[in-house]
Amino acid sequence: MSKDLARQTALVTGATAGIGRATALALAGRGADVIVHGRDRERAARVVQQIEALGVRVRFEPADLSDPTEVTALAERAGDVDVLVNNAGIFRFARTSDTDLATFDVHIAVNVRAPYLLVQALAPGMVERGRGAIVNISSGAATTPGAGSGVYGATKAALESLTRVWAAEFGPSGVRVNAVAAGPTRTEGTSGFGEAFESVGRSVALQRLADPEEIAAAVAFMASPQASYVNGTVLSAVGGLPAHG
Repeated sequence: MSKDLARQTALVTGATAGIGRATALALAGRGADVIVHGRDRERAARVVQQIEALGVRVRFEPADLSDPTEVTALAERAGDVDVLVNNAGIFRFARTSDTDLATFDVHIAVNVRAPYLLVQALAPGMVERGRGAIVNISSGAATTPGAGSGVYGATKAALESLTRVWAAEFGPSGVRVNAVAAGPTRTEGTSGFGEAFESVGRSVALQRLADPEEIAAAVAFMASPQASYVNGTVLSAVGGLPAHG
C-alpha cells in the first residue's frame, strides 16, 4: 500500500470500534501517525497495539464529546493535525413524539457541535501550513427518511451542510473538506439491532450490509493526495439504490 500519508498526523474520533477503528488502521496503513480518540480504554489499547504493529506513531486521547470543554481540550492535546476524521457519533432511533429533550440534545452535541469545535480549533493550523484534509462521517439518513431517524438524520444533514461551508472557507488555503455518507454497516454499535438491521442491508442495491473496512477505504481515499482535487463533496458509500419498476 502507498505510504502517501507518511509524516502526517491524523486524529480519528470514535476510533476504538467500528468504522472509526477501521479508519484509524487504514490511515496508519498509508503511513500516517494516528491519534486514537475514544472513551473505552481497553478497546483503545487493542487498537493502539494494532497500529503500533504497522510501524507508525500512535497515541490514545480520551474525551467525552458531549462536553464542549473536553472537545476543546482534546483539540489542544492533539496539537498539529494534518487529517481530521470526524467519525464519532451517536444514533438512538425514536419517532419525534417519543424523543425526549436529553436524546435530542446529545445528538446535537456529539454529532454536530463536537465536529464544529474540532474544525474550529484545528483547521486554522492546517491553513497556516497550507494543507490538510477533513473528512466528516455522514449517513444515508441525511437524505433518506427513515422511521425513527429524525434527529439522527437531521444532525447528519447539518454535518453535510457544514462540510460544504468549510470546503469554501478553507479550500483557498489548501485545506480540503469532504464527507463520506456511510450506508448500513455491521459494527459493534449496530449488532444489537439484529435481523431488522440485516433487512436494511438487503434493501440497498448490493443487498448486504457494509463491513467497516469498506467505509474506511472511502475515508482514507478522501483524506489522501489521490483525492487532491476533491473538495466540498459527499461521497455516497451506501451500497446503491435499488431499481424500482
